[in-house]
Amino acid sequence: MENEKNMTIAIASDHRGVEYKKEIIKYLEEKKYKVLDCSPINTETDDYPDFAFKVCKKVVNKEAEIGILVCRTGIGMSIAANKVKGIRCAKINSLEDAILSRNDNGANVMTFNYTENMENIKKYIDAFINAEVINDERHKRRVDKIMKYEENNEC
Repeated sequence: MENEKNMTIAIASDHRGVEYKKEIIKYLEEKKYKVLDCSPINTETDDYPDFAFKVCKKVVNKEAEIGILVCRTGIGMSIAANKVKGIRCAKINSLEDAILSRNDNGANVMTFNYTENMENIKKYIDAFINAEVINDERHKRRVDKIMKYEENNEC
């Protein structure tokens, strides 16, 4: 995906990821992206699925091109996000994850844990945004199978 200045990115965190989310928003806004904060208020008892669903709805409704989720491990958000029809969410731990999740899997949402180094997260976000989406026919075929199953619950 090209680094378009008019790209909209939806983002949310649970209460543990708030400081990371704020820093990510600042970074994205400095790069001139439009950012939709889907968790503007967090409490100690908030539930991460609520925020994952809000971000994913923005992506599937085409109000945002991609989504970013931050929680303690990134795993819970990823599980919740992947329950939303049309979402392919990847837990990102490396530059390779960021690129291949787009190239091979057509991921449209990424998750991070709040203990990851922020400079690494910024690199992962840039790589994810700029990676080509599904760059090989075999990967497209595999993602099409996932989408077909999602639609019909049949192999």
